[in-house]
Amino acid sequence: MMYRTKMLLAACAGLLALMPSVSAQTKWNLPSAYPIDNPHLENIVAFTKDVETATGGKLQIAVHAGASLFKGPEIKRAVATGQAHTGEILISILENESPIFGIDVVPFLATSFPEAKKLWLASKPLIEQKLAAQGIMVLFTVPWGPQGIYAKKEINTIDDMKGLKWRAYNVGTARIGELVGAQAVTVQAAELPQALATGVVNAFMSSGATGYDSKVWETLTHFYDTRAWIPRNITMVNKAAFDALDKPTQAAVLKAAVTAEERGWKLWESKTEWYHEEIAKKGMKVLKPSPALTAGFQKVGEQLTADWLKRAGAEGQAVVDAYKKM
Repeated sequence: MMYRTKMLLAACAGLLALMPSVSAQTKWNLPSAYPIDNPHLENIVAFTKDVETATGGKLQIAVHAGASLFKGPEIKRAVATGQAHTGEILISILENESPIFGIDVVPFLATSFPEAKKLWLASKPLIEQKLAAQGIMVLFTVPWGPQGIYAKKEINTIDDMKGLKWRAYNVGTARIGELVGAQAVTVQAAELPQALATGVVNAFMSSGATGYDSKVWETLTHFYDTRAWIPRNITMVNKAAFDALDKPTQAAVLKAAVTAEERGWKLWESKTEWYHEEIAKKGMKVLKPSPALTAGFQKVGEQLTADWLKRAGAEGQAVVDAYKKM
């Protein structure tokens, strides 16, 4: 009897020894609007694996791709309210909230990856400040490829865009539609394939990756490499959730975030031309814009820049000035 009692006590002691490690395990949810094979998601999955490895499984992050947990425009609010611990969004969809969130989509302000990185560094303090006021902390940012025009017909001048059913996903793209005489229709990335298939839209401006993900060659015919801007996605975290982690886990998350940002920028620089080649293989005509179309978009860009600076005021001008000095 005494032996059985000792064995039972030993078993209980062993179980109790395991309990702290189990209870200390934390599980987070990370929603994104993009498909799992998109480079942004590939990078995020690598980030979550880096975190899990560095913490010995103490922090596990489940990735929810393709707007399966929250739609793109809902993700920031979900993170702010704690419905999601962390999440990834296209930062410019928040431009209605504050113009500074749309600085990366001001046409022709930053059209190369080095310029886009400088623009991020110039705008980062203000963006972080505005998100911090909502209980959100920025983990890392990664760009898309430069933006071009997809259409179902040849476009040689701005006038050729009149009447197109133009997909808009933020303030800037909606305004472009207005200025060129197109009919702007708000469609988020996860809904784009269906919108194209049903004819809800027949033209839009985005990266080669979005066209590839949406199998754009099934409905459209032309892509013009206008390189109008380089938008960015931001991966963010609920500040209270981050603060609840112990210091070693916090350090692991921040280190993995730095790695993810570096990896993401390199990835998109290398993938941009690959996407253009792939959509061309599928039958898309991948073209440089004509001088007339370029000139027309330069005028549109000047108008949109003036519009943005008017909305952004002194703080927006200060960011642009800082960027131009870099």
